[in-house]
Amino acid sequence: PIARTRAPALPCPVPVLQVSPTVADNSSQQDWGELFTEEELNELYYEDSVNDSDVTAAAPCRSCNLLDASSLPFFLLVSVLGFLASAAVLFALLRPLFRWRRCADRPVLAHAAAGSALFSLALPLLAPGLGGARPAPLCQLAHLAWHSSAFAQALLIASRACLGPRLGTGWLPRLILAALWAVSIMLGLPSALTSDSSEGSCPPSQGWGLLHTLHVSACCCLFVALPLGLLGATGLRAALGKGPCLWVDALWVWFIFWWPYGVMLGVDDLVRSRQVAIRSCHAQQVQDLLLQLAEGLATVHCVATPLLLALACHRAAHVAAPPLPPAPAPRPDPLAGKS
Repeated sequence: PIARTRAPALPCPVPVLQVSPTVADNSSQQDWGELFTEEELNELYYEDSVNDSDVTAAAPCRSCNLLDASSLPFFLLVSVLGFLASAAVLFALLRPLFRWRRCADRPVLAHAAAGSALFSLALPLLAPGLGGARPAPLCQLAHLAWHSSAFAQALLIASRACLGPRLGTGWLPRLILAALWAVSIMLGLPSALTSDSSEGSCPPSQGWGLLHTLHVSACCCLFVALPLGLLGATGLRAALGKGPCLWVDALWVWFIFWWPYGVMLGVDDLVRSRQVAIRSCHAQQVQDLLLQLAEGLATVHCVATPLLLALACHRAAHVAAPPLPPAPAPRPDPLAGKS
């Protein structure tokens, strides 16, 4: 089959009008009757005409766009709910209430809650359909906050799981926390530098070059390879019985929201760079649909992350504060009976 060219995603459904190239070429000429007779024109037309299947195969493949202007209420709702939930959990972590004071890894969880709140704040700037032109520096800052906050959360969860058993507590030094945020910002710079705001919005970059390759590599490493490495290390240490096992808790669910996005982003980059050829329009449409669904699932993480942080802190505080043993029964006073 003939490989199709990839066209930008359009609102679903959009009818595509197929026009015969021979007819289009004939309509662009001034007067063929001056050069050829009617018999010669008919002969030339039937010799140069192509089948409808060939024209259809050569037409651009247009996919349905789920995350268009009609999805603006979804982005705004997720942004508001995510920010409120993150702010509430962050306040509870900074002002410990009840048993949360015994949660030893409150600083790490507070940084993760701050990353979720930052993601929620940047979400409306990247939402499609929001009126008003946005300058390029604002779009770059929004993309930097969007990706850096996600990278920081992934690194915080992985560092807590790996260094917690070695340190004996989930508390990480401030120097390590600052280094994690610095690495996250550096990994988010390629996406910010390649962002585009030519149409008044801030669409994600789908260009080429070294910066785009670095961005896709960072997403695949932190969202795909990192959770697989954590699972492999946990199973290997449990099987060999060497060294302390990694901490496995509710925060690992966070990677479920981002793992499909990392996979589909890598697949999309391979298809666009023609490392993987998709010769079916239906397969191309399915790939575009899965990429947008993965992006929507990753967006919802800012609502689920505060709940996961609260659950992890509650369980850590509950384990750190075991119930007190029952008080011994009072002994009878021997002098009470004699009196």
